[in-house]
Order: sequence, then structure tokens, then C-alpha cells
Amino acid sequence: MDKITKQKLEKYFDVTSRALAKVKIACSIEIDCEKSAKDFLDMAQRYFDDAKHFAEKGDVVTAFAALNYAHGWLDAGARIGLFDVDGDNVLFTVD
Repeated sequence: MDKITKQKLEKYFDVTSRALAKVKIACSIEIDCEKSAKDFLDMAQRYFDDAKHFAEKGDVVTAFAALNYAHGWLDAGARIGLFDVDGDNVLFTVD
């Protein structure tokens, strides 16, 4: 599969729309930074591995989506300070 169908796009809009509607800001929570960083990194690696799997199957659309999820986990971790990315504002939105 190498086309983004209207159905696939609608699916991703639906999932993200529902997620945006559900999110609530957590006022105060204590975070184990090392545990959280390892979790974020694990999620990024899993999505990256999934992307390779889908690409090998020829499903480039799902591979592309999984790569974006992987990078999103890395970017979010960098943005909130779980990862030291040396101020790299090309690969990450840390500004």
C-alpha cells in the first residue's frame, strides 16, 4: 500500500481528534524522570521497529505513520526535558 486513502486519513483524524478531546492537564504529579525517559525511548524504538516491519511488507503509509509516532515520542521527551538533545532544534522542537 503506497497511497493515503481517504479512509486511512479519516481514521487518523478521528483517533487524534478523540485523543485531543480526552487530554486533561495534570496539575501536579511527581515523575520518576529516569523511568519516564526509558519508557519514552522504549515506545519510540517500538514504533520505529513497527515502521521497518510495515515498510518490509510494502505498507508504506502505515510505516510512515509509525515513523511519525516514533519521532513524536522522541520529540516529546526532548521537549519536556527527559532527553538531553544538546539543544538540537533541527531534529527536535526544543526552542
